[in-house]
Amino acid sequence: MLGVGLLGGAGAGAWLSEDTGGRSGGHGFEAARAAWHEVPVDELFPRTLKGKAAGPGGADRRWTRVAVARDSGCAHAFDPTLAKALSPVGCNRLLRATYADETTSSVTTVGLLFTKGDEEAMRGLRKRFAVENLGERTDLMPRPYAARGTVAADFGDAQRASWTVRVLSDAPVVVYAVSGFADGRVVTDPQAAADATRKGETSAPAQAGLGHDAQGIADRVERGLRHSAVDGGEQKGNEQ
Repeated sequence: MLGVGLLGGAGAGAWLSEDTGGRSGGHGFEAARAAWHEVPVDELFPRTLKGKAAGPGGADRRWTRVAVARDSGCAHAFDPTLAKALSPVGCNRLLRATYADETTSSVTTVGLLFTKGDEEAMRGLRKRFAVENLGERTDLMPRPYAARGTVAADFGDAQRASWTVRVLSDAPVVVYAVSGFADGRVVTDPQAAADATRKGETSAPAQAGLGHDAQGIADRVERGLRHSAVDGGEQKGNEQ
């Protein structure tokens, strides 16, 4: 099946790429490397994500997938500074989807960057992001995926409000999410999800729950990837 475009073209069990070769015999770290073309899109980016107590004040959240981008390379997918920060691990393939909350007032793009890096390279990049607080720099915000004909049509770079970037060490993957208002308003004071989700935070992204959206969606997509590719791959390897 050809790469998936908008949600209307992504049926249940659809694949993100036309490459549907046999599953890798590897497990753990290496098994995850092939997940971009071996795991169905509805497993990587479920049509609906539920977040029990994942919103401000412990409120429940629910997000609906409104668009899936075709798998792609990383050219023009990130701001130059973020692209440079990620360059040590390279880019194998990039997968993205955009979700809307139940009120369709906020939209969030979540991405899975499958890198070319080995375990040492991924550990090194993860350490650098942690030591230098790269995940909280506004010049390192990921770019959104705005799909025409959806509630996310006006979700551009100027609308980015909150974000999270996670470099995994047990898989060659960088998980990220970036959220904003669905009405296309420009955000002049974006705030990292780690800050926007702190108790008592009064910024616009925090009060709108956009930090919770970015963090909650990234959490669930990362968990799904780990279940499908990382943990599942290790279990398969142990059974052989």
